[in-house]
Amino acid sequence: MRKADLVAAISEKTGVPKVDVLVTLETFFQEVKSSLAEGENVYVRGFGSFVIKKRAKKIGRHIKKNIAIEIPEHYIPAFKPAKVFVEQVKNNVTALPQDDGDSD
Repeated sequence: MRKADLVAAISEKTGVPKVDVLVTLETFFQEVKSSLAEGENVYVRGFGSFVIKKRAKKIGRHIKKNIAIEIPEHYIPAFKPAKVFVEQVKNNVTALPQDDGDSD
C-alpha cells in the first residue's frame, strides 16, 4: 500500500475529501519527523512508538581502498509497534502478497 492508496482508503471510510486527508497525513508525518529531529520520541497508544536509537561507534571498511574507517556514534529513527499491533498482524497474516517489483 502506498501513500495514495492510504489516502484513498481513509477518505472512503471517513467521507473526508482526499485533499484534506492528504494534508492531515502529511502534517502527521512532518510532526513525527520534527519531534524526532528535536530528540523527542512520539508515542501513539495502540499503534506504536517512533523512537530515536543510538548506534555505537564501530569500525567499518572502505571496500575500494581496502582500509578500515571509523563510523562515529550516531542516532537513527526507528519504529517499535505496540503489542496489540504485533498480535493483530501475527494472528491475521497467513502469507505475504507477491512483490510487484517496485521498491521504495
